[in-house]
Amino acid sequence: MEILDGKKTAADIRQEIAAEVERMVQAGQKRPHLAAILVGHDGGSETYVANKVKACEACGFQSTLLRFEDTITEDELLAEVRRLNDDPGIDGFIVQLPLPRHISEQRVIETIDYRKDVDGFHPINAGRLFAGLPCYISATPKGILELLRRHGVETAGRRVVILGRSNIVGKPLAGLMMQRAYGDATVTVCHSRTRNLAEECRRADILVAAIGQPGFVTADMVRPGVTVVDVGTTRVPDASRPRGFRLSGDVRFDEVAPLCAHITPVPGGVGPMTIAMLMQNTLAAARGDIYPRITAAD
Repeated sequence: MEILDGKKTAADIRQEIAAEVERMVQAGQKRPHLAAILVGHDGGSETYVANKVKACEACGFQSTLLRFEDTITEDELLAEVRRLNDDPGIDGFIVQLPLPRHISEQRVIETIDYRKDVDGFHPINAGRLFAGLPCYISATPKGILELLRRHGVETAGRRVVILGRSNIVGKPLAGLMMQRAYGDATVTVCHSRTRNLAEECRRADILVAAIGQPGFVTADMVRPGVTVVDVGTTRVPDASRPRGFRLSGDVRFDEVAPLCAHITPVPGGVGPMTIAMLMQNTLAAARGDIYPRITAAD
């Protein structure tokens, strides 16, 4: 059994990006600039954004963090999004989810200029992904594929079973896995209405758990030799931990891992890769690899 070490792999990717940024700067180009909007004080969001800021520093990026109280109105937040759209100094930006209930996440996502949507959530980027066109690929699915690739896990011709059909992970990952240029796999997407779920999971060569239910995947749901990717990161109360909680994946690691050829840990698996792919997308935005860079003339 091999651990798919996302923490080390992400560190390698950050080093590669930092070397490219240094080359760009030496050539007289500007440093990539990533901005993030954080609304409220959700503990998980605070941690994720802090990790993204640290990753920017490691990659040699410029970063800007805009913080707002959860009393901000939807119109006020949309005005901030439009301001970032129009700022030629910012190559890409994200709006950290979830947002307060009085704000429509979909409306915010659709207001982001798709050319700066380095999260890959805008409908234009999502649609281009399924059409096989150049786009910003959602960071978590992209990170999963990169983690598998760098550990030599073959996807072409394999049966991939994805638990979860979210717009952020399940759907875009299915789109990538089925495309010849990426996964080239046979894909099954399972969800709350799937019949004989355990049987579907046991058919998988690669099983991706992305449903947000701690410990959902048990040993009887996998076959020997499977590769398991655990996307879950749920905070579970734990009085023995200094912060009063621990992160739990969707997979019962201790009982499933002995059956696996490969498995991701939680934490230290998919999470670091998600942030590394956000850095890759920001670098691509700064270089104009996918869409023309936005300038003051735009």
